[in-house]
Amino acid sequence: MIFREAKLEDIDQIQVVRNSVKENTLSDPGLVTNKDCEEFMFERGKGWVCEIDNQIVGFAIADLKENNIWALFLDPAFEKKGIGRKLHQIMMDWYFSQTDEKVWLGTAFNTRAEQFYRQAGWTE
Repeated sequence: MIFREAKLEDIDQIQVVRNSVKENTLSDPGLVTNKDCEEFMFERGKGWVCEIDNQIVGFAIADLKENNIWALFLDPAFEKKGIGRKLHQIMMDWYFSQTDEKVWLGTAFNTRAEQFYRQAGWTE
């Protein structure tokens, strides 16, 4: 299990992970383009991935321009292994090394994502 900064060539695998999730699915996968990913990872903020056997199984992206968490997603086959917690920790450590601004995110109520963020200390 390798955690590292995302690279441009990771975007295709990031999109596979993004579109494999069971919650917070996109009604149209074309709503989040490769160009969007590139902009958020390299112009607006930074991204990280978790890689297992050369396969990206999770990713996180923080947006410094709008001070928010743009993405944190895992391939459902790799849930409950601590990957999300580690990506969250790496992302938040980096975020607060860049700014003192509060950070925000959006997620649906009564979801596993909401539980995850509450357990990580997030509040409304």
